[in-house]
Amino acid sequence: MLLSDIKKPGKHLIKAINGTGTIRLLEMGLTPGMGIEVIRTAPLGYPIEIKVRGYMLSLREEEATCIELD
Repeated sequence: MLLSDIKKPGKHLIKAINGTGTIRLLEMGLTPGMGIEVIRTAPLGYPIEIKVRGYMLSLREEEATCIELD
């Protein structure tokens, strides 16, 4: 399942990060095996707000489609 498919808040584990936004996501501290928490999604689906390593990130659609979850 991709992060972009998530519509409700909840906790998830990152399985893999693939695609053109990989380096940017790794620089933001997202790594495979890490736990994240989806806080909310915008009414039209993007941005997606997540909590990771104690801080909040807002991800665009292109970024969310690069993150595969368990």
